[in-house]
Formats: sequence, structure tokens, C-alpha cells
Amino acid sequence: MAKTKKSVGASVKIQPLGDRVVVEREDAEQVTTGGIVLPDSAQDKPSRGKVLSVGEGRLTDDGTRKALQVKKGDHVLFSSYAGEQFKLGDRELLLMREEDIMAVIE
Repeated sequence: MAKTKKSVGASVKIQPLGDRVVVEREDAEQVTTGGIVLPDSAQDKPSRGKVLSVGEGRLTDDGTRKALQVKKGDHVLFSSYAGEQFKLGDRELLLMREEDIMAVIE
């Protein structure tokens, strides 16, 4: 019998621990307001994205968990050097602490 390969990106889910959050960056602008098309090497990495999953919350000194302020589906602003970048399937994601997120976009 022939074995079939499963797509890694489609079946793998990631659950961050503690006060960590998984964010997918939004796409960078590819055309300037003047109509100039920018190559990938000239584009700044955007500092906004969508929250894909959140951890259980920060562990306090008394042993309880404090819930995070952000939730799955929120669009957020974060510092440009925030988090650790990793690939899951064909997607590039960021794993960061909630404190690296500066604002929720409504």
C-alpha cells in the first residue's frame, strides 16, 4: 500500500504557553503612494498583525492566572523587533509576549 503525506501546515495547531501570543503579520505595502512598486528587500516589515492564538495568561505571585487582554482574531500593533519569528507550514508567524503588543486596532 502506498502511504500518503499529510500537509503539515493544515493539521498542526499551536497553543502558546503563559502570557505568549501567536501573531501573523499583515502583508507589507507593495506600491508607494506615488505608484512605485517596491521589491521585497526594500519593504519594511509591518508592525501590525492578527492574533491567531493566545496562552492561558500570566501566572501571578499568588499562583492564579491573570487573563490576557488580547484575544484570538484581534488586530494588533506591536514593536518592530517583537517576538520570535518561525515558520509553520508555509506561514511565517511570530511568537511574542503580550507586553510586546502596544495596541488593539478596532
